[in-house]
Amino acid sequence: MLITNGKIITWEKENQILEDQALYIKGELIEEIGPQDELAARYPEEEQLDAKGQYVMPGNICAHTHFYGAYARGMGIPGPPPKDFPEILERLWWPLDMALDEEGVRYSALVMLVDAIKHGTTTLIDHHASPNFIDSSLDVIGEALDISGLRGVLCYEVTDRNGEAGAKAGIEENVRFLKSDLVAGNSRLAGTFGMHAALSISDATMEACRTAAPQGTGFHIHVAEHEADEYDSLQKYGMRVVDRLQKFDILGPDSIVAHAIHIDGKEAAILAESGTWVTHQPRSNMNNAVGAAQVESMLRMGVPVCLGTDGFSSTMWDEWKFAYMLHKVVSRDPRRMNGMDIVQMGVYNNASLAGKFFPEAPLGVLRPGAHADVIFVDYHPHTPLTAGNLPWQIIFGFNESMITTTIAAGKVLMKDGEILTLDEAGIAAEARALAPAIWERYESYVGTYG
Repeated sequence: MLITNGKIITWEKENQILEDQALYIKGELIEEIGPQDELAARYPEEEQLDAKGQYVMPGNICAHTHFYGAYARGMGIPGPPPKDFPEILERLWWPLDMALDEEGVRYSALVMLVDAIKHGTTTLIDHHASPNFIDSSLDVIGEALDISGLRGVLCYEVTDRNGEAGAKAGIEENVRFLKSDLVAGNSRLAGTFGMHAALSISDATMEACRTAAPQGTGFHIHVAEHEADEYDSLQKYGMRVVDRLQKFDILGPDSIVAHAIHIDGKEAAILAESGTWVTHQPRSNMNNAVGAAQVESMLRMGVPVCLGTDGFSSTMWDEWKFAYMLHKVVSRDPRRMNGMDIVQMGVYNNASLAGKFFPEAPLGVLRPGAHADVIFVDYHPHTPLTAGNLPWQIIFGFNESMITTTIAAGKVLMKDGEILTLDEAGIAAEARALAPAIWERYESYVGTYG
């Protein structure tokens, strides 16, 4: 396939915006970028995809999300509003994940994958929970991902909150999926080892996770999203959360910790020294009123901080905008959170993290040899758009409704706004039909925790 008539944003470290160039895709990779006339003459028989003057750029990457949260949209929480994050867990998320059966898991994934294609997010790292449907739950999500054509990394969150049997089943699901043929035979699907959070995992379970994880496998766990995680760890174990994870050898360059809002300086240093990835989810943090992580400090220390959505819509540029503004509000300083810090997280660090799972070729960049994950953006700037001011053009000008075409692994998933691999209306209708029973089961589980 030859992409023509586009303005190519490469997102290389020295970013370039190329005009009068074409992009040639062969199989799942970018084969060549060069003068349009030359490539058209060299590949006269290839299908041409006309970008019609749009910006052509790498697909977005989401470093941390929860497909299973899809059924929270529009759902009421019985009783008075939760007063803090622990109550949100006990009265919303934990009863909701218990309400999911096989079809609920399937359609929560499918609606989120439709959303990702529409909004140009071609790689997603998901963190799943469904305590009443654990065995093969990751296969259900993986199969949905495969049909969608997107790229994904999956895991099951191990927790003790549903008893020893539930924890054991979660461990077994992670191991089973990591060794499954579905992962081994798919260039767009990978796995890691999921854990909920230190506050819901005993020492025995943490050791069991470490022992069960195949050699070279990292972990994906929530850390200090609220002060309760730190206080729980100090009270029960006499150490802070990151220190405890270090003790059990959970950290490292293949592991992801989400949030890290209430860590202290020593914990940040441990994360930096261990090479552990941190994901920042500003929309979720604002919604849950849990605070703002010291992102700029962590970046300065060498912590590789990435951007995720935590189950919000896969509109990664929205996440950019909230990150850009949240830290200004929290610090009451408009100089905070430079646009290039946003790019470091949302482009370069996200691509490097995703590349740990798909090392065959670079991600998040348009250059020969890279994965052919590409989006078209119908943006008409009313001021000059340059490689230097692109971060601020995105933060103040781009939005995901401008994305018209989404390509992953060389396959067109959406063209001119029409999704080609999934039936958006049909999936929404089926998900909507399932929702009343899921909400009813959810209400029956409210009060189980706390």
